[in-house]
Amino acid sequence: MVPAMTANSETQLAAILSSLSDDKAEDIVQIDLRGKTAIGDYMIVCSGRSSRQVTAIAEKLTDRLKQEFGILSRTEGKGTGDWVLIDTGDVIVHVFRPEVREFYQLEKMWLPTGQSPEQTADSQV
Repeated sequence: MVPAMTANSETQLAAILSSLSDDKAEDIVQIDLRGKTAIGDYMIVCSGRSSRQVTAIAEKLTDRLKQEFGILSRTEGKGTGDWVLIDTGDVIVHVFRPEVREFYQLEKMWLPTGQSPEQTADSQV
């Protein structure tokens, strides 16, 4: 049975960060998008060590969000496991293999000028 309640973006964010940590996601970076774009309130970028782990992190996250909050997330990229995008509506999660993440450097596009991903990961996770 799916719960009827929905969660606000901060509740979703906390649940997502907890799930990623439980599943041993690495280099988790949280980016606040409020006031910058209408695509969501938060973006999270993280890495898995292999394609299998990237896919497993994404599957477990979507299952937990569905079970706990009734959120049906949209997912792209699970077939290859290089880069999986999970969109909950309020929070967008990117799970990468490290090499793919380094190539795209997605967080650099969204972080404030002068702030490094390491500063964000250390201060917000």
